[in-house]
Amino acid sequence: MARPDPYGNFRFRAEIDGLVVGEFAEVTGLISESEVIAHRDGTDPSRVRRVPGIHKVSDITMKRGLTTDRSLWLWRKAVIDGQVDRRDGVIVLLDGTGQPVARWRFTSGWPSKWEGPTLEGLGNDVATETLVITHEGLDWAD
Repeated sequence: MARPDPYGNFRFRAEIDGLVVGEFAEVTGLISESEVIAHRDGTDPSRVRRVPGIHKVSDITMKRGLTTDRSLWLWRKAVIDGQVDRRDGVIVLLDGTGQPVARWRFTSGWPSKWEGPTLEGLGNDVATETLVITHEGLDWAD
């Protein structure tokens, strides 16, 4: 039986409804978790059961090289101006040939934070922008 090799974490893209966002250097926050509630069963007072509580998802943080494309900033600016524009999106993992192998879909996302580049006169790093997306649901949509 052949063992499947794991996919690399460096080939991916992000798609957000209505935005041409291109490739990102980093995406973090694909996290789904449940609160753990301790519950004492009445039949055995010495035993504490742990049951799932409220389901939570983490904010998604996306980083990319800064270009002339201001679409992420303009999406954030709409929120600042009081117009929350919720969008769905997909993070797509690609295999070595560039074919999609996994998709994580977030729903009702909006940019809760935008961060511009750190500028350093003696540095030589790529100027990056960071967008934090707060959303209401995450699903492995493969």
